[in-house]
Amino acid sequence: MLPLTAGVTLLIVLLMFGTTFAVGKGRHRYGIQAPAVSGHPAFERLYRVQMNTLEWALMTLPCLWICAAYVGDAVAAGLGGVWLLGRVWYAVAYARDPALRARGFTVGALAFGALGLAAGGGVLWHLLGLGR
Repeated sequence: MLPLTAGVTLLIVLLMFGTTFAVGKGRHRYGIQAPAVSGHPAFERLYRVQMNTLEWALMTLPCLWICAAYVGDAVAAGLGGVWLLGRVWYAVAYARDPALRARGFTVGALAFGALGLAAGGGVLWHLLGLGR
């Protein structure tokens, strides 16, 4: 059982839903008809936040679960939580002003890197017969 990792995963799904909802709301607010993805700069920022979040979540979620399985629930959830906070920071900052997005992005990227290293290290540890 990996309840902490499952909880962080659900929060990541909620973040993805939130960015999708914001894009839909932005389409209505700024009159951007699907399938267009350009128009008002505020809409374009919302769209980029959504796409960038999906791109990073696709890489982060497998690392999160591999880390949980091979290293531990608390470690994975902790790093996943930091990733999530970084992504929320990134999303809010980017929607306000793209020049402000770097710090949140950096926090998320570093957490992703730590998850990937922990997951890879955990798998290698087990492959070498040193694990549980």
